[in-house]
Amino acid sequence: MRHRNGGFKLGRNTSHRRALLRNLVTSVVLNDRVHTTLTKAKAAKPLVEKMITLGKKGSVHDRRQALAYLMTAESVDRLFETVAPRYGDRAGGYSRIVRTGPRQGDASEMAFLELLGAEQDLSEKAQKRAEARAKRREEMQKQMAESGRAEPSEPGTEP
Repeated sequence: MRHRNGGFKLGRNTSHRRALLRNLVTSVVLNDRVHTTLTKAKAAKPLVEKMITLGKKGSVHDRRQALAYLMTAESVDRLFETVAPRYGDRAGGYSRIVRTGPRQGDASEMAFLELLGAEQDLSEKAQKRAEARAKRREEMQKQMAESGRAEPSEPGTEP
């Protein structure tokens, strides 16, 4: 019987589960948001909160503990320099889970695990991606015009 044995098993053995959660937490620290299954998000959320708490304390010992858990030194630097100072006056609740509906392939419930207060950073990233996409599109059309090809017509219209 498993009475009062809490925690998320995630259908993995211990080492695989630990690696999965470490990767998720590292991704959240680096990107401010990660799209994953609801169960994985629920399992990773307390670990993200703990890492931010370590970042807020800011001692050398806390930095070493974060480095032992997070996968890259870059993520530790970002945690202590960018992410943790954002929550200096907040006593907890640094992240949220936003459900996004079922996944197409297996109908697994999906969700975003994101840091609060990162909306501005995320919107700036999305805007930069959109600008880069538009620039690539313009370059492609210019190349097609130079090579003598006609621009692709709209679907349903005749050339």
